[in-house]
Amino acid sequence: MKTQQELLTLDDIKRLVDVFYERIKNNNLLAPVFNELIKDKWPQHMGKMYRFWQTVLLEEHTYLGSPFLPHANLPVNHEHFVEWLTLFNKTVDELFTGAKAEEAKWRAAKMAEMFENKIAYFKSNPFNIL
Repeated sequence: MKTQQELLTLDDIKRLVDVFYERIKNNNLLAPVFNELIKDKWPQHMGKMYRFWQTVLLEEHTYLGSPFLPHANLPVNHEHFVEWLTLFNKTVDELFTGAKAEEAKWRAAKMAEMFENKIAYFKSNPFNIL
């Protein structure tokens, strides 16, 4: 495994996303949820995730879309979000160092918190249309 480095380029984003999603695919809790949603479209999903994190962290605006909507009806709870964030932080910490690495973890935590709250809201208010 390579040593830690700054998180600065699209190649760095791709490395982060590739390692992170390989861990997702092998995780007993998260793999069933992701595989059910993504099915055979992993290459498209990975491309979307590269663009998303490139936009968020590198401020190179390549991602267009609403990240929450595809997740709105997922069968997930707090345990899933804790596991997702744990894997994400572990991946960042093993691969990267520096300000962008810390920002990636901060942004992931905020995103997980927002998604968890919004999913819980929509589950308890099923008549709301997204």
